[in-house]
Amino acid sequence: MFDRFIRKTPQGFVEPCLPTPGAKPPSGAGWVHEIKHDGYRLLVRRDGDHVRLFTRRGYDWTKKYPWIVESARKLKARSFLIDGEAVLCGADGISDFNTLHSQAYNNRVFLYGFDLLQLDDDDWRERPLEKRKAKLQRLVIESHGIRFSEHIEGDGAIVFAHACKLGLEGIVSKRRDFPYRSGRSKYWVKVRNPASAAMLRYEEGTF
Repeated sequence: MFDRFIRKTPQGFVEPCLPTPGAKPPSGAGWVHEIKHDGYRLLVRRDGDHVRLFTRRGYDWTKKYPWIVESARKLKARSFLIDGEAVLCGADGISDFNTLHSQAYNNRVFLYGFDLLQLDDDDWRERPLEKRKAKLQRLVIESHGIRFSEHIEGDGAIVFAHACKLGLEGIVSKRRDFPYRSGRSKYWVKVRNPASAAMLRYEEGTF
């Protein structure tokens, strides 16, 4: 009797990997670090000419961001599933969440792709992160609506300090040799810039 209150998971959706919040970034050669862009988590799935955009909870946002959809159709692959962050950047190149949230410029929203889960019917989730990212970089190298999210090797504390100086949301540190796992993962660690707009929204409970 309660079935009508349960939202079914849409076909083709994969629950994304979620980083564990951390007080400080991890260090060591086994970790790489990515900028945490202030936007909306988005999964981009293509099957032939059919493209769908899913939020982290599985809602269909395909009609929201036409540039991402158009760019996905132009990639040289029959099918794929890309994990990333939908963003809108200001003149300084930094993601602007307030403008993104206004929905006034949805035609300018693009995706920073940071992981590849599936490609041409092959499941890539069991492969190490560094191999998934290398393949993703080659896939989107000529795209503007889906851009590769670079990672940085080295000391996590130094990378985080630079991100804070630039006013960015923070960083996500990931184990380079681990597979992709849906749900909360201790092998992805998110450290927020305490002075960022995203942290202020989080503390105020507005988003």
